[in-house]
Amino acid sequence: MKNKLLRASGLTALALSLTLPLNANAHRAWILPAATVLSSENAWVTVDAAISNDIFHTDYHAMDLSGIKVFSPKGEEVAMQNPSKGRYRSVFDVELTENGTYKIASASQGAFATWEENGERKRWRGALQELDKAVPKKAKKVQLTETHRRLETFVTNGAPTTEVLAITKEGLELAPHTHPNDLFATETARFQLLIDGKPAAGAEVEVIPGGMRYRDAQNAIHTIADKEGYIHITWPEAGMYWLSASYEDGKAKTRNAKRRASYTATFEVLPL
Repeated sequence: MKNKLLRASGLTALALSLTLPLNANAHRAWILPAATVLSSENAWVTVDAAISNDIFHTDYHAMDLSGIKVFSPKGEEVAMQNPSKGRYRSVFDVELTENGTYKIASASQGAFATWEENGERKRWRGALQELDKAVPKKAKKVQLTETHRRLETFVTNGAPTTEVLAITKEGLELAPHTHPNDLFATETARFQLLIDGKPAAGAEVEVIPGGMRYRDAQNAIHTIADKEGYIHITWPEAGMYWLSASYEDGKAKTRNAKRRASYTATFEVLPL
């Protein structure tokens, strides 16, 4: 069952790759469940998915649902219910038929290139496998970038479980040493960021609480992963939080390219 999870969560979702701009400060992608901790014999949760300027406020673009997967506590893919895509947000339901922790995630790979041709600056973005054909052979001042993106959130029905939290060892991932559905205000969560299964030392992390539309400041928390990839987040108050991590290195699969990887997650922090 775990193999099914690892294969499915590592699939390329090109649609998502094409809709997310490289400048994360301009637009932010997120998957937002209505609640992350439930306890019911017939539990359901409604999930919004969008790309927006303000965190959790639908003001830019709906997310394509084709790249989003839902995994049961045993790591098996389950179907989303009642999917719908509007102008500014996509919505679907998840029926929590099992007790334990579910993962809702999207993983994508893509490529970005800039070059000079006949004195003009050109740029291209698309599927990684199309990169070689996209850039002319006689292009000058070529800059190539592989992009790896992952979005996740977690929902637990009953007692939290950990099987679905297994990493895929592909791209930038978060290993939650503190369970993502066991977060409380004023307490500190310990997470580890991994790139291809190894510590993502130096990864830059930003955490923003929801409701930023109604504040004069973002109230962002900034931190950097230590040499073992660990970060520690102390939640100032209860609410929904958006976490974004970014990592860059020269270990791209494409020759002479750099790699940019990002990880984004939504967490619910409960009051003590």
